[in-house]
Amino acid sequence: MTEDPLSPREFDQFRSLARQEFGLDLPEGKQQLVAARLGKKMRELNLSTFGDYYTHVTEDRTGQALIAMIDVLTTNHTSFFREPAHFNFVLQTMLPNLRARREIRLWSAACSTGEEPYSLAFSFYDSLGIDAFSKVRILATDISTRVLRTAQFGVYAAERFNSIPVDQLRRYVLRGEGKQKDSYLVKKQFRDLIEFRRVNLMDDVSGLGHFPLIFCRNVMIYFDRQTQQDLVNRLAARLEPGGYLFIGHSESLGGIDQPLEYVQPAVYRKPEGGKIRLERRGDSH
Repeated sequence: MTEDPLSPREFDQFRSLARQEFGLDLPEGKQQLVAARLGKKMRELNLSTFGDYYTHVTEDRTGQALIAMIDVLTTNHTSFFREPAHFNFVLQTMLPNLRARREIRLWSAACSTGEEPYSLAFSFYDSLGIDAFSKVRILATDISTRVLRTAQFGVYAAERFNSIPVDQLRRYVLRGEGKQKDSYLVKKQFRDLIEFRRVNLMDDVSGLGHFPLIFCRNVMIYFDRQTQQDLVNRLAARLEPGGYLFIGHSESLGGIDQPLEYVQPAVYRKPEGGKIRLERRGDSH
């Protein structure tokens, strides 16, 4: 079955929907890419027109069709210990000030398939030992229920761990047997440190509490400048005074009106005792 081409009017409809629901910016010039990605989903659903697919998405009261649409429009590339400088900074600069706490709460926003929060769990265990299992609590959120299911299972292809030395790997995972011999399962004590939850970063996140560390990496690349500014201020309000926000190395807060101090590439800090503007979209703190 060949679907009809995506018209400019239909492209604008999907653009408006993505922006309204998720803050996703689909710029002009991406019409062919959007058509190709949505077309794949349409073929799965046996729909022949983009109009029919738009109706399918907007009339689905469960919201699952909308999430599936965003899944195909965005990528979920991630890896264990991605951008190692960030993990080194956490352990060398942050951990000495966190070690004495009874509880250390961390937030991995847009956690995708889970490699990022598991890497945080592994890192804190390597530094704190068994104390990590009683102290560390990681909130890992994403908008996609599909990637969250993968993250919760904690099962990954063995090749995903190729960059991790064998002695470390033995501390973190169990190798599968039989048909699963090419897969690894993250050990239960690490999985128990993490709460996976579906969160739309465009919504009110004030109920999540405050954190000394937030990872929100390679997310803003999908947003326009105003949405980036709204998001950064929303995240800043969730940071403790002196807390750190980590973004992707391809991202920058330059030119964005926000209250954080630059520390080093892709690392920003909330000033001690600094005041944070009221969050947008109804957020408060």
